Amino acid sequence: MAAYTRGMICVISMIERHGFLTTRGCVTVESKRYVRGLRRKPVRVLFPENETGKVVKAPQIQSDEPKIQRETRGRIISAATEHHEEKNSVRTRTDAQSATKHAFTVTKNEVDGLRYERASPGDKRLARLVSVARSRTFRDHQGKILLEGRRLICDALDAGAKPQTVFFSTVDRLRELPLDKLRRATLVKVKFEDIKLWSDVVAPQGVIAIFSRPDPSQLNFASKGHSVPLSLICDNIRDPGNLGTMLRCAAAAGCHNVLLTKGCVDVWEPKVLRAAMGAHFRLPIYPSLDWDDVENHLPKPVTVHVADSSGSPNRSREVEVNVSPEPSKAGDYGWVSTRPNLDTKLYYDSWAQSPTALVIGGETHGLSLEAVQLAEKTDGHRLFIPVVPDVDSLNSAMAASILLFEGRKQLLKLLQTSGKKRQCKAERQFP
Repeated sequence: MAAYTRGMICVISMIERHGFLTTRGCVTVESKRYVRGLRRKPVRVLFPENETGKVVKAPQIQSDEPKIQRETRGRIISAATEHHEEKNSVRTRTDAQSATKHAFTVTKNEVDGLRYERASPGDKRLARLVSVARSRTFRDHQGKILLEGRRLICDALDAGAKPQTVFFSTVDRLRELPLDKLRRATLVKVKFEDIKLWSDVVAPQGVIAIFSRPDPSQLNFASKGHSVPLSLICDNIRDPGNLGTMLRCAAAAGCHNVLLTKGCVDVWEPKVLRAAMGAHFRLPIYPSLDWDDVENHLPKPVTVHVADSSGSPNRSREVEVNVSPEPSKAGDYGWVSTRPNLDTKLYYDSWAQSPTALVIGGETHGLSLEAVQLAEKTDGHRLFIPVVPDVDSLNSAMAASILLFEGRKQLLKLLQTSGKKRQCKAERQFP
């Protein structure tokens, strides 16, 4: 501004000196020359050669502000800067603590303190385990079984079976299981569509588990205290639905155990599991037994009876003798025994008066010769269920349910009678 003022003074003095006037009485000025001079850059200072590199300090501008005010203003600015830095530090520390806390809880991958995994889109574990667990060869070699549905999995966990992997669609489905018994299992959350794809039921519940195949001698059966000395022997039961129903009836009747010969369908087949409704974990089941092993699992002494749909107390011996004395199977059709050396009894007659075993044969091949020989060896009988004329015989599952509950009724009556006798004897000894 001072330079501009000095320039204008110089212009005015030159006008006054030379007196340039126009016809109109106005002053004519060559303004371009002087304006160009005002726009020139400051003069560059050149130092002598011997003083090259000398540092020239810029002159300090003297301020009219008092020293005390400058110091006060500096302290205020310093305090504000420190407060801002401290605020940013606290905010950063709070954000870090919040992030650490979120990483510690990880609620999206944890339920009630139990961690689980989320299956990635390319995860094939469910498909691989389900496909191989449905193979009997895999179940026998790897010792694994597949259970589907909350009730069946809960029954297995309550009995003491050991889970390996649990696939579930939602956290609510997982909470329906006893979580304290899944601590050592691998939990994997998958899409419901994947479970529906590999499920063996029409309406899947959204949970599938892989267990180690349980040992019957190691399980804890809750209904053991209600059992009676009655065993069920399944001989050549090939239909999964029939076998599952028979297992369910055996559990409901309080059988001591169930023995399966080698001709039976696999007891851990999915259809058998569904039909049995948890019976696998309510009483001991011993599969794939030879007849020598069957005798070893029976109490001593024991009476073995066989179910026979063609026998009748009124049939004559002459009709029965016409059958081949040593057939490969004891019956020509159904679960029929026509062996002549066994006496026939109606199912409601007294036949369960001691530890008893009941043999039920398959509907296709009937009873095996070994079953009839075992019944002869233990003084057993052929048990007959009469039906109205011109009606086909009952299938193996229905016959088993009728005979098992009749046997339970007779055994309980026997136990009550013996208990009363012991009580009367004790009262006579200690009046």
